[in-house]
Amino acid sequence: MRKITALYVLFLLLSVKVIPQGNSSAMTYKITVGELRDKIAAAWIGQMIGNMYGLPHENKYIATPGSEKWPYGYSKSLDKLQKYGGAFSDDDTDVEYMYLLQMEKYGAEPSYEQLKNAWMYYIRDRVWLANRGALGLMHFGFTPPYTGSKEINPHWYQIDPQLINEIWAFTAPGMIKYASAKSEWAGRITSDDWGVEPTIHYGAMYSAAFFEKDIRKLIEIGLNELPRQGRYAQTIRDMIALHDKYPDNWQAARKEMAEKYYVNEPDMTKTIWNANLNGACAILAMLYGNGDFQRTLDLSCAMGFDADNQAATVAGLLGVVSGMKGLPEKLYLPVEGWKLPFNDRYINITRYDLPDAGINNIIDRTLKECISLVVTKGGKISGKKGSETLSINSSATFNTPLEFCAGPIPRMEVGQMVNYDFQRQSGKNYSLNLISGKAPDGTTIEKGHLSGIPTSPGDYPVSLQLNDGKKAISKDFILTVRNHNIAPDADSVLANIRTLNEAVLDSCWYTFGKSIYAKNVEVIRDGKTSGPGSVFYSLAQKSNLPKVDYYGYSWKTEQNIDMIALFTGCMEEFGGWFTSLNVQFMDANGKWQPVEETSIVPPLPKIDIVFYQPHFVEYIIRFSPVKTKAVRIIGDAKIQSHWNKYTNNVSGFTSVTELSVYKSNQEK
Repeated sequence: MRKITALYVLFLLLSVKVIPQGNSSAMTYKITVGELRDKIAAAWIGQMIGNMYGLPHENKYIATPGSEKWPYGYSKSLDKLQKYGGAFSDDDTDVEYMYLLQMEKYGAEPSYEQLKNAWMYYIRDRVWLANRGALGLMHFGFTPPYTGSKEINPHWYQIDPQLINEIWAFTAPGMIKYASAKSEWAGRITSDDWGVEPTIHYGAMYSAAFFEKDIRKLIEIGLNELPRQGRYAQTIRDMIALHDKYPDNWQAARKEMAEKYYVNEPDMTKTIWNANLNGACAILAMLYGNGDFQRTLDLSCAMGFDADNQAATVAGLLGVVSGMKGLPEKLYLPVEGWKLPFNDRYINITRYDLPDAGINNIIDRTLKECISLVVTKGGKISGKKGSETLSINSSATFNTPLEFCAGPIPRMEVGQMVNYDFQRQSGKNYSLNLISGKAPDGTTIEKGHLSGIPTSPGDYPVSLQLNDGKKAISKDFILTVRNHNIAPDADSVLANIRTLNEAVLDSCWYTFGKSIYAKNVEVIRDGKTSGPGSVFYSLAQKSNLPKVDYYGYSWKTEQNIDMIALFTGCMEEFGGWFTSLNVQFMDANGKWQPVEETSIVPPLPKIDIVFYQPHFVEYIIRFSPVKTKAVRIIGDAKIQSHWNKYTNNVSGFTSVTELSVYKSNQEK
């Protein structure tokens, strides 16, 4: 790589211009295409540096920070860099590369449905927490933003979105409102509520960093895009205050931060991967790093927790600020003989069928998408070939693509009030109206909102139309109204495991707040499908042998039944799901018999590995009516052998929140 001369540096400094537009607060930014490419290059390469530099420190420093024996260097990652002859993929860059492919295929603003399909195709392994929860829900049939919803993705508050969405911002230079809104929209693929706020903040900072070099100002620019009373906004203000309190002692600031946001974090969101916690680590690293790339990188690692993620994201941000001249050459040329950053090779080792690529090729393709977006949003490109200048409309806004988002259908029961919105989508409001079919008896559908008290059981097909004033699309739904749930009226709950073995659970690497786990199987009929005490695990003794689980009810009097609904709980990396599922009823002789003509909607996942299993979903099981005093579901519990080394060969188990049983309208 050629050396950066003083004259070239001066050229770069002079190549960025900000031009006021009359009395408007909006600005038109100008940047040469050469400078733009340089900053995009540094964004990609900075992220690669941070990711591989931070990997050896991932989840390593919890109670105390890393030591100040800097620079840390690549450590174990250097072996992999040499092995692959270049940069290798990891979850800090591979999803963004996948998103680049979707921008090339569908345009700069792909839909949730299009991104969902990309996730399901490319991501088949090496995905965790909120990302894994979202992927399982996609395979179940849901689209974002439901896949990130806190009601059904119990990892909604984890770090995931802030490490995979930077590309939406560094393809929107100077378009801060646009970048922050688009980053939030994309963040909701996996997360919800304050779990997406660090992603919004990074989106604004990345976009602003093309034209602002001061770190403190960048943090404040991002802060302005957050909900003022939001959790992460207050966290940022706390970090600024800590830096002011301890200007020369980052360890003291880190100690107070960790005490508040980890040690004293509420149980349900207390993990080392918490988005707010790791976002706070990154803010401290940036403040104490004060724009120095190497120091900020080491601080990002030393702050601890999920260190590689903030190292990658912050390093990419500093790359945008300074361009390639700000990245230490030894960090992108760590192997003797390499002439171009990371040998101009990006090798996919994490995603199915994601093509390897030259890094310069990735940069050029990103530049092309960036220019196209800027022009589409009111900017323009001018000048002679080879010395073009891009004018950027800073007031550009992001409007969510028009689409129906698929999520849980309303759980309706005769005599029970229902309130349900058919469309959950951040951003612009569209009109949504019923165009055919009839709402269930006793209810109405107005402007996409279903409300009322259903009076008659059955299936009700309806069609709704979504309209943005320019385009209209429609979607069909089948609304099911169930009879009275008779599970709460049962005389006893039937189960092979009745109490949670807490000692066994404590020996496992579980990823949810412990208060979510119920101690007794009785909770499967309490009406709660989320929150503390809602999930029962059939964990018993330690064993890696196959295991069959059953759950059901018995009554003193005979019941006429044709439907059961299983609402699953949260799934662990090491199990929690049925790999087969059947319904049995007790005959007059007290023997268990299979029901006839069983259907499960939707079907159980065809693949029984963890990446396809959804959290908190309902399977409706219908069958020919039976008259019986007892009924149960029964099936095989998954043994996830890959995780045995982390779980001490814990037995297979299943995770259940609710098991509902419904009377039939028919006589057998």
